[in-house]
Amino acid sequence: MKKGSNTPASAVAPLLAKLEELSKPQRIGIFAAVLVVIFGLSIYLLFWPKHGQISGLKTQLASVQQELGKAKKNAAELNDWRNKRSQKEAEYKQVSRALPEKEEIPSLLAGISQAGKEAGLEFLLFQPKPEMPKEFYAEIPVDINVSGNYHQVAVFFDKVANLPRIVNIRDVKMTPQSKKEENTSSLTTTCQAVTYKFIESAPAGKAGQPKKAPKR
Repeated sequence: MKKGSNTPASAVAPLLAKLEELSKPQRIGIFAAVLVVIFGLSIYLLFWPKHGQISGLKTQLASVQQELGKAKKNAAELNDWRNKRSQKEAEYKQVSRALPEKEEIPSLLAGISQAGKEAGLEFLLFQPKPEMPKEFYAEIPVDINVSGNYHQVAVFFDKVANLPRIVNIRDVKMTPQSKKEENTSSLTTTCQAVTYKFIESAPAGKAGQPKKAPKR
């Protein structure tokens, strides 16, 4: 006998002979079992490692989705805060436009005087008073004494109310002029026109010097 006669084919031959002795249903069962084993090994070797990766990716996806939800919520709150800030800035600008700057006070006073003249009033007194500081603004009062009829005074007040800056009229007193005057419908009206301006906060250190520490 030649060396190497114990080949794989000769080793399988007895197994094949035994299979041939089995009935057809038995051979089909063995073949099906072999297929199941092969299929199971394929799943175990190929799919199972991927299953672990898929589980890890699902966990990461859930975490990313949770972070994304928080980011969307924060973005919505940020947009809402920005809208509120824009609204407050618009309100502030609207109010600040109604309050004159320091350099606008002379032109505003001139506007009040011009409104009286356009209404046909005769100014007997137009005297700006010293500023009256409040918390964050200052009142600028102006004592006014005019001569004219009621309609002219009403027109004057209306013109002042429609000025682009805030001007309030207070302490209004009307007295009829002497009957000896030719125009008995004329009135002498005294009032005070008040406008306002912002007071800039004093820089730190100027409002008051810090106290020195007591010597030991």
